[in-house]
Amino acid sequence: MRVAFIYPPVFKDGKIPLLGQNRQFKYTHSREIKIFPLIPAQAVSILKKEGYEVLFLDAINRAMTGDEFEKELKDFNPDLIVLETKTPIINFHWEWINYMKPQMKNTRFAICGDHVSFFPEESIQKSRVDFVITGGDFDISLSILVKYLDGKAAMPAGIYYRDGMEIKNTGKPLLFNNLNSLPFIDRELTHWEIYGEAYLYRPCAYILTGRGCGREGKETGGSCTFCIWQHAFWQRKARLRSPENVAQEIEELVKKYGVYEVFDDNESGAVWSKAWLEGFLVEIEKRGLKKKFIISSNARAENLTDEKCSIMKKIGYRLLKVGLEAGTTDSLRRIGKMESIGEIKENVKRAKRYGFKVMLTMMVGYPWEDTADVKQTYKVAKELMLYKTHFGDSLQASIIMPYPGTPLYRDAQKHGWLTKEGSDYDMMDMEHDILKSNYDNAYWCKKMWNIHKNPFFLLKSLLTISSGRDIALAMRGMKSLTGHNKDY
Repeated sequence: MRVAFIYPPVFKDGKIPLLGQNRQFKYTHSREIKIFPLIPAQAVSILKKEGYEVLFLDAINRAMTGDEFEKELKDFNPDLIVLETKTPIINFHWEWINYMKPQMKNTRFAICGDHVSFFPEESIQKSRVDFVITGGDFDISLSILVKYLDGKAAMPAGIYYRDGMEIKNTGKPLLFNNLNSLPFIDRELTHWEIYGEAYLYRPCAYILTGRGCGREGKETGGSCTFCIWQHAFWQRKARLRSPENVAQEIEELVKKYGVYEVFDDNESGAVWSKAWLEGFLVEIEKRGLKKKFIISSNARAENLTDEKCSIMKKIGYRLLKVGLEAGTTDSLRRIGKMESIGEIKENVKRAKRYGFKVMLTMMVGYPWEDTADVKQTYKVAKELMLYKTHFGDSLQASIIMPYPGTPLYRDAQKHGWLTKEGSDYDMMDMEHDILKSNYDNAYWCKKMWNIHKNPFFLLKSLLTISSGRDIALAMRGMKSLTGHNKDY
């Protein structure tokens, strides 16, 4: 069996799509965003270890032309082609499958991703795809599906497929708990060196310490109503790899590939678990990795306690990517954030006092908000960005995008918040207002991005630049900011 996991090239008005490992999809002018698609990379790594011939073909981030992409794909001549899709690009993927299927008659096609996990039958009805793989652990499900096609296993749970004129399925997808049993990602196979973002030092590599948004002492994970991955992929449950397993992977990244910064793209990282952090510190010290690398991570603000910050500082954490999302407790409550604005401010400031760099993420366009509310989001973002500013602090702002299937989208249907674009998949690309808004979303997005240009922020950042790596990071950051400003 020969299996190709692919991202066909697609561009829109000179902008590139942010698709792999991206929970919120948009097209951007910034060329400094190349997020490593971790679950797909894990998928091809599993298949390769099991003895299958695999091709990982990310034409988007390799900036390939259509002709270059098709030639490499056809030269490989796969038995199975797999695509990861998302709501705003799914029409393109359906058209691409319908275009390619007659040209590759002996090849079967499979599709996976968060949208098809909510609406699996739709892709079979609207394209010539053979299999829809549902659930977030589609890397593991794919490996079992390939073994099924190879006559070596039963079809896994969570698969939708054609049987004549009927659409059949194998039930709900399963969550696989033993993440330690998975092989480490094959970095050469997946071209790890082309990926990175403006806020990461180079060489950088992405990892997943686990899957799902965790909360200390809670049985269920994150409940944000806009977050499609929690609801479509992880069933609001968080699973972590062991500290030993993660440390072993990082040791390989540092010693074999010379990686300097590791980014943990797990939804809330592993920093929600104090026990995990303590075990990870022991492993890092035991392997002699202390001060040999730095690690950055997603994090919920509630996890930034004194105890955890102290442990993270010893490990070598550098940057924490924290969801502010909105500037009022009312909006946070409405989206299921489970944090007050006061708690977020207090914990982010604590992290900055410990010397961590912080990247804030926030959204605009909530239909219940007015101009006073979005001004408050801007005010809080500015306050936190100017608090103990050090080079490396940053933010991201975007238009709220509730994808079909999420609790927020269902709320929008119930309360009449959807605009006419709210039923058009192509419009759900963070450029269009699919929710009725009481202010100019693009204006406020751009205004928040431009906090980076505040004279005090710039001065404090410049005065704390301390290395050549900082200068290179600053150059990438300026180019990325220019691209984002152009987006809005």
